[in-house]
Amino acid sequence: MDRRDVEITEKQTVYQGYFRVDAYRLRHRLHAGGWSRELRREVFERGHAAAVLPYDPDRDTVLLLEQFRIGAYLADLPPWQTEVVAGIIDEGETAETVAVRETREETGCDILDLVPICRYLSSPGGMTESVALFCGRVDSRNAGGIHGLADEQEDIRVEVVPANAVAGLLEQGKIGNAVTIIALQWLLLHRDALRRRWGQVDSADR
Repeated sequence: MDRRDVEITEKQTVYQGYFRVDAYRLRHRLHAGGWSRELRREVFERGHAAAVLPYDPDRDTVLLLEQFRIGAYLADLPPWQTEVVAGIIDEGETAETVAVRETREETGCDILDLVPICRYLSSPGGMTESVALFCGRVDSRNAGGIHGLADEQEDIRVEVVPANAVAGLLEQGKIGNAVTIIALQWLLLHRDALRRRWGQVDSADR
């Protein structure tokens, strides 16, 4: 099935603020043949995002961020979430541009090389947001401290974490958001290849 197998009969913006909510009436083709009955669905329009796992192959460390998240608080999860770098892609920007900018703003580090990981949907049942996820090479020697833009009221603490500790963080349930879980699991699978790409020895030989 493809986009031609969906018919939008009505679209209405029901909320417009910092974000937007649109209400749709639609129908779609069924796996067994024919068409569904008309459905009404509300869709949260948040925009699209780029995210980066900053990784230093020379020191075999990652940079992880901690900041307050109202959604986590209201879901009765730890309100200060451990995360990777992320930001919204504005009109006219590329995901790569956002990845470089947000890494500088949120960690104080520059991206030396950028490797695409994947692009995925955050919550396809009710949001259009997709995330373009990358791994970015950084120099973590002077990383750490508090970062973020004052005019966006960002209060971001940066921690340098040994890559050897990543599996433990995941196994102990210390990470509670999808983008960071995906990024760290990817690193576990590709860490040795990544270090070879960036001129380091295989981590198993260290």
